[in-house]
Amino acid sequence: MLTQVADGVLIHKSEFAEANATVVHGRVGVLLIDPGVHGDEMACLANDISESGQSVVAGFSTHPHWDHLLWHANFGAAPRFGTARCTTSAREGLADGIDRSQTGIPDEVPLELLGLITGLPAGVEEIPWDGPRIRIIEHQAHAPGHAALLIEEHGVFVAGDMLSDILIPLFATDDTADPVDDYLAALRLFESMTGDVDVLVPGHGSVAVADQVHARIDLDRAYVQAVRDDHDVDDPRFSAAFGKGWLAGVHAQQLQNLAIRSLRDATPG
Repeated sequence: MLTQVADGVLIHKSEFAEANATVVHGRVGVLLIDPGVHGDEMACLANDISESGQSVVAGFSTHPHWDHLLWHANFGAAPRFGTARCTTSAREGLADGIDRSQTGIPDEVPLELLGLITGLPAGVEEIPWDGPRIRIIEHQAHAPGHAALLIEEHGVFVAGDMLSDILIPLFATDDTADPVDDYLAALRLFESMTGDVDVLVPGHGSVAVADQVHARIDLDRAYVQAVRDDHDVDDPRFSAAFGKGWLAGVHAQQLQNLAIRSLRDATPG
């Protein structure tokens, strides 16, 4: 079911990790951002779009993780975009295929059209399509070539896998120069744009409005700074219904990965 979050902007929520697909109405069709996860859900979304008298004219993947690279045949053959670095990372990650048993991808997820995105030239600042201007805010937090999107006309900020009320910040420990500093830099960039934002759509979790946007940034920053400064982390998402019992384990694994990385970087040769 599509839910309107602003004029001309709607979301479709998946049962998988509360993932949000974003639909933006243009002049002759819709742009589909991170279009969903389970096959039946994407088919339902395609049907909802068709019944509204629209068709999909473009797609965009915010970053190169599998759950943001999916597509369904019912969406049609519209061009699908990502940043240049996102596209390169996706191709490298999929070069040898993808193993469901290794990645934990549910059987309900169709993989036939996974990752078939076109990289936009470096420096392109907006999505090329016939609709409202959508600024591309590229950064290196969470994944290489990650892009947040600002739909300026409607004051909607599509954050990708950041600023979630159910997931802690997740670092890209293998692909960036400094995953912690990269994350803080992205949050500063987001904060500089909040004056233009009325609605925040995270990749996973609930939509935020008004002052909740600042609160999401502050919550992510508090976690990242605690990790950086080697302080105990008391994050409310650990005990929330979605994260209870497993997010603390993800946090522990992140600390281990960062420690291994730090030791590797400090070892000569």
